[in-house]
Amino acid sequence: MSKLSGTGLTGSRKTRRRDAAPLDPIPVLPGLQGLEYVLQCTYGHYPWDDWQRAAVAAGVPEDLAGLGRLTMREAFQHLWDARLQSLCGWHDQGKRMIRLALRSPEKAEKRWQRLLDTDGYRGEYDEQTGEWKSWL
Repeated sequence: MSKLSGTGLTGSRKTRRRDAAPLDPIPVLPGLQGLEYVLQCTYGHYPWDDWQRAAVAAGVPEDLAGLGRLTMREAFQHLWDARLQSLCGWHDQGKRMIRLALRSPEKAEKRWQRLLDTDGYRGEYDEQTGEWKSWL
């Protein structure tokens, strides 16, 4: 599994109780509505945190759920294109990501790590120089 084992906080949005069910659905909100929704969340209580808890509850190993959480977060924070955001849970409440992780954990890890390493297929670090090389 990934070196990212145990990454991220679990939790939920600020309006949830600690003993509440593990998942509030990620709202499917395009554009500014989605941005406003996420900006109202508090640290440790973002949609990707809820997704990680739901993934673990569904049987996804914790380290893979942590990698999925990072992928979902980066897709939002780095404004990956709509197709990649869709692959990263922003149009189906992360259900496809959980299904992939349960069906083929190795494929999920490889796909999510590649998305993170290339910042959504925007480029990569040159191993020799350590510099970022943009593909755009």
